[in-house]
Amino acid sequence: MDFLDPEMAEGMPEKTDAALSLEFLLSIKNGIRNYAFALTETASSEVRDALYRQMEQALDLHEEVYELMLKKGWLYPHDVGKQIELDLKSASMALDIAEMNLFPNDTDRRGMMATPDK
Repeated sequence: MDFLDPEMAEGMPEKTDAALSLEFLLSIKNGIRNYAFALTETASSEVRDALYRQMEQALDLHEEVYELMLKKGWLYPHDVGKQIELDLKSASMALDIAEMNLFPNDTDRRGMMATPDK
């Protein structure tokens, strides 16, 4: 099997979108936590106001990403059974990818990319 063959990438764009959305959501949550922490540490009212506005924007962004994930079926916060099923499917796919021979002995891809003649 040649994993560089586009045929092997069937369904990957949606799977990639789901994974990137989850990573983005987690990063936003981490940012909100950091804003909340910074708000309690600052002594300047101007800085506090700026941090608060940024935290509100992060909360709005979190809601947008969260709603997108719900709409696309990438997240089931109110149905534990479906979420567990989705998580198990994702874990199984990660294990399948880990078992792939992504770097076969023959990595010669001549003709696939423009390279200068030597």
